[in-house]
Order: sequence, then structure tokens, then C-alpha cells
Amino acid sequence: MNVTELARQLRVNTKELLEILPQYGFDIGQKAIKIDDKVADQITRRWRFIKKEIEEKKQREIEEKKLIERELRKEAGHKITLPKLITVRKFAEKLELSVTEVITELMKNGILANQNQNIDYDTATIMAEELGFSVEKEEGEVLDEKEEEKKIKELEKALEKGVHMQPRSPVVVVMGHVDHGKTKLLDAIRHTNVIDTESGGITQHIGAYQTIWKDPKTKEERPITFIDTPGHEAFTVMRSRGAKVADIAILIVAADDGVKPQTEEVIQIIKAAKLPLVVAINKIDKESADPQKVRSELSQRNILSEEWGGQVPMVEISAKQNLNIDKLLDVLLLVADMNEETIQADPALPAIGTIIESHKDKNMGPVATVLVQSGTLKKGDPLVVNDEIYGKVRAMRNHKSEEIEEAPPSTPVQIIGFKVAPEVGDILNVGKAIGAEKIDVRQKKADQTGAEQHTIVSTGGSDTDEDDKGKNTLNLLIKTDVLGSLEAIIGSMEKIKHDEVGVKIVGKGLGNVTEDDVNKAKAGHATVIGFKVKAALTAEEKMREEKVPFLHYDVIYDLINWVKEELEKLLDVEKIVTELGNLKVMAIFRTEKGSMTVGGRVEKGKVIKNALVRVKRGGEWVGEGKITECQQGKQSVKEIPHGTECGLHFEGKEKIEVDDVLEFYTEESKTRKIIFE
Repeated sequence: MNVTELARQLRVNTKELLEILPQYGFDIGQKAIKIDDKVADQITRRWRFIKKEIEEKKQREIEEKKLIERELRKEAGHKITLPKLITVRKFAEKLELSVTEVITELMKNGILANQNQNIDYDTATIMAEELGFSVEKEEGEVLDEKEEEKKIKELEKALEKGVHMQPRSPVVVVMGHVDHGKTKLLDAIRHTNVIDTESGGITQHIGAYQTIWKDPKTKEERPITFIDTPGHEAFTVMRSRGAKVADIAILIVAADDGVKPQTEEVIQIIKAAKLPLVVAINKIDKESADPQKVRSELSQRNILSEEWGGQVPMVEISAKQNLNIDKLLDVLLLVADMNEETIQADPALPAIGTIIESHKDKNMGPVATVLVQSGTLKKGDPLVVNDEIYGKVRAMRNHKSEEIEEAPPSTPVQIIGFKVAPEVGDILNVGKAIGAEKIDVRQKKADQTGAEQHTIVSTGGSDTDEDDKGKNTLNLLIKTDVLGSLEAIIGSMEKIKHDEVGVKIVGKGLGNVTEDDVNKAKAGHATVIGFKVKAALTAEEKMREEKVPFLHYDVIYDLINWVKEELEKLLDVEKIVTELGNLKVMAIFRTEKGSMTVGGRVEKGKVIKNALVRVKRGGEWVGEGKITECQQGKQSVKEIPHGTECGLHFEGKEKIEVDDVLEFYTEESKTRKIIFE
């Protein structure tokens, strides 16, 4: 075979190929023009392993180079100043790095952003410090920290006003490394409910929910509130605020992965908030799970399990298999009882709470979820945020989409009635209505315009089209209930790394599927995905008429599994070729149309019945076929060993001649799998 043709088939530069091959045992000169077909077949079979090894080596070299550069920056004392918000492009300029490098670093940490999108100060600081820079806040940014402290003090002061204190439901936040199973655990808990067990009961994603669990001691049914912080919690505003509004923290650690840098960061947040802690050691169903190693690593961070003489309860679970979720809930109620003095509120006060989710709905306008922390929120109450009246409560819904008239302490409730959307982390304080002014809606909307530009993640656009050339793509249009779900889904899609197939997102957004969405999906030959949202009636009719596929999901993992299966269908079936041996033809016994009976000696390896055959004459490939019968003496056998003379029945178009060489091999088809990194 011609070397340039082989290089073309392997999608590699000819010169580069000739430099690589000798390193892997192929004795081919730097100026070779042709190589033996058999050697070419061997190279083709091994190439994907060679390519993978080369790529891993390059990646190691890049990482080592980055590590050296980071250490050099630290030694040189490189400093940068950062504002509250900065675009990825300007951030790259400050770091004196390419935009691609910065985007790659962000993606490694679960942040999906293009060059024109904003990232906040906390995210930029973490990234910069990882790259070896020391960071200072730009002048004037101290005011933002003071504003943050002001919000916290406002909340604390209001909560202290309670006179008629009563026990309330514990509020629990689940925190940990982004891939250790937080979402899966929350889903498992959501469906482990002794009251709401009827099938088809779809819950609404509002940033938090309540589940009812039977107290192991009193057998009393008690509600527990869970904060479901959206997106990648390690890099969102709810990372620290989630801890401040909660009573108990669940630290989730994967049993097969152990303590990671994000885990350590979460530990510091939980300690700073002085939260009671329960550790959920997840993924114990995996073969590589090592719960004792997790306990050991946590003990090195001053988190000692009860079994080891400490005070932190640790429960081994599998959120995927729904294993020991009941034990975890039992432990949460026990921890709540141990801290009952602090888990109290006065329901008679005007309501105060924290905004934990906020978005704009196409039909309802600005919608936000508040976790009521003290007092009782009632229909018609003024919505006072930042000393301004943002509107009034027109309607309230719980996580089951049921309309309610009142929301007592520890209740997460979605509110309709905001004139403009508040920010996540803002304090809703009904008690400050007297003297508060109505918000200037026009000015507030203008202020929010810039902030909204960085809320939707972009994939499959101009930045990625070049990479998709030559790939088979699964085209999707995704609509979700809230931004956190959209970010999590797109983040999962971004983890698919494959040379031959990929996901292309032709459209995305929040809210129900519309006719415009259907038109866009049809133009992009895409499947419409509705995650916890429905399709408008007109959109449903149009999808039926235009035969646009529509799928509805409530669990991200089900969606990901479907995507994986669809991508695997797009992959070519992998053929595994096993070389068996060869035979030199010594005699021709019978020739028929499409078949021959020949005799010869097995010179290498063996020949087996039903083996595939390459026919070579003078070292050149001339044809192929199949062995349908092997004879030794006058007996039919399944296998002929090396050094044995035999007769073979060959089926194929090529007329075999004496002195031809027959090469025997088997070919196995293997379905290829997609791996999510």
C-alpha cells in the first residue's frame, strides 16, 4: 500500500506517520513510499491505540508545561485585579492567555461560557489562583462585600425578632464535588416519600422541595426541606448562601473518588457557617468503591466519623441504586433533634426569607422561589427586596405545583407577582414594607440587561462548528424549567468527547415548547427535548404534522442515557480482526463455480473451519473468500495445526493457483460505546 494513502485513511500527516511508526515496532524508513499490505493492516488495527497513547502523552506534556508556568508565575509574584463581573475575553487578556485556554480551564471546572459571557469575581479568582496568579479586587468592589454583609445582617436581625418560637422543619443543603452525585441523591430523596407515593406525581423544580419522612423513634411523619441549588454549586452564588440558609449540611463524597479540591472548599464553607454535618459516602455499588479511604481522607480534614470516635455521622449510600437513603433520612431527623434549639421560628411575624431561584417565565413574567425562614408569607403580601417593593404576592405554589394561600417557616414556595426578577441570594423582608418605595421597573430592567447576557450557556455555535466537521451529530433543541437544569444538561453534553460523533444543540431556552421551537428544530433536523416542561397545544400539533420527534424527561440521567444510546447508533460497528495463520497451496483438486478444493501445508499458526481468507500471489493481494471445510486425511476436522498438510474447501470468486499463499483470519463485530468523561 502507498504510505500517503495509509496516512489519508488514518487522518494523519504522512511525515508525522513515518516518524511515529518506528516508535511502535514498525520497521519502516523515514523515506518509505510503499509498505506491505499486511503491515498496513496491522498499523490500521493498532492505530487507535497508538493515537490514544500519543494524545495522552501530549496532554501530559501540556499539563506539565502549565504546572511549570504556574509555579513560575507564583515565584515571580504575578498579580491581577478583577472586577465583580468580567467577560471571558477580558479575563484572558488580563491573564495574558488565549481565550481557548481560559475556556478550557473553565470547562474543566464545570463552567460553560463563551468568550463574550461574563463570569463572576469568585469564579475568576479560583481560576486565576489555579493558574498561579494572586488576585486583588478592583477599587470600589469592597462596597459589594459590604452589601453582602448587609444582607446577611438584615436576615440575622429579622430572625432574632421572634417571640413565640416554635419548632420548624429542618432545612438541608447537599454540597460536594460536582460529579459525586448531588443531583442523583436529591432525586432519590425526592422519590422516597411515605405520603406522596402515587405514580405520576410530577414535582416542579423550584430550587427546593419538601419530603415527608417517618421519625424512627416516634413514628411521626415529619417534613424535611431540601435546597436544590441549581447548576454547578461550587461556582454559583448559592455555594455559600446555600449553607447560610440551611440548618444541616449533607457533604456528599464519592466512594470511588474520595476527597477532591471542591470537596475541601465545601468543607471550609460548612465549617464557616457552623452547620451540623452529615456525610453521605455515595457510589458504594461500584467495584472500585473504598468507603474506609474516604473516612481516612476526611479525618485528615478534621472530620472524624462516629465509628472512629468522632461526632460526624457517615452513611454509606448508593443514590443510583436507592440504597440506604432511608438510613440517611433517619440520621437527618436525629441530627435535627440534637439541634432543635436553633431550628425554630416565629410563624406570627411578617415573612422573611432568601431568594433561592429566579427566572423569567414567558407566560407568567418574573418568577422566583423564596425559602421562608421566619414568619408566614401570605397571598397579597408586598414583596420587599433591598428596601424596595418589587410587587405583591399574586399566587404561590409549592414544589408539587399546588397553589397555597400561606407559607409558614421552612417552606420553599414559588411566587408569582414580581414586577422584575430579584437576584438569587436577595432577602425578601415583608416587615420592611412601611416606608419602602416601589421599584423603578424601567431602570431595574435596564440594569439587569447586562447581567442576563451571561446566564445562558452556549454550545454547538460558531465556536464548535469547526470541530463538528466530519462528525455524525445528534441534533437537539432543549427546553427546561429553570436555568440550573439547562446548565446541568448542557454541561453533561459537553462531557461527550469523541472523534466521530457528538451532540449539536440547535436551540435552547426556558419554558414550554413553542411553535418557533418546532420550526427551529425542523430546520436543524433536531429532536425536541422537554425537561420538566410541556409543549403548547399548537406546538404539539405542528410536531405531529412535521414529524419532529419530541421527548419529555424529568430526570437528567434518563436523558443522558438516551443521548448515549442514540450516539452509539451513529457509530460504525468496530471490527476486531484476529490473524490465525497461513498455508501454501501445493495442489488444486477440484474447481467449481464460486468454490475450489485445494491442498497445502499450514506454514504458520493454524486454520479453522469458517475462517476468512486472503489470497496472495507473489506477495500481492488478489482476492478473498472463506473456508467452509477442513480435511485431514479423509476426515473433516474443525482445526488444522501448524506444519500439517490438509485439504480445504474454499468459497470465493478468485481462482486459486499452486504456490498461492492463503492467510486465515476471523472478524468479530463489536458494538462501540460512548463514554462520558
